Amino acid sequence: MSSGVTEPRVIRCPGCGGPSVYSPTNTYRPFCSARCKNNDFGAWASEGYSVAAEPDPEDPDAPPPPPSSTLPH
Repeated sequence: MSSGVTEPRVIRCPGCGGPSVYSPTNTYRPFCSARCKNNDFGAWASEGYSVAAEPDPEDPDAPPPPPSSTLPH
């Protein structure tokens, strides 16, 4: 018979690759520690990570399109 208690799931920490308990008791989940969580946040804040997207042509703050990549002969 099962007592209804399950073992917490352990996953790989996306920061350091070490084990990380993926449960509500881990306040840093999916990270293993505050250090890994803060390192990841710092990378996003310093634009070390980015999400590719096409610029909105109607956005007045959008940068101008890059010049044509073809060179005149």
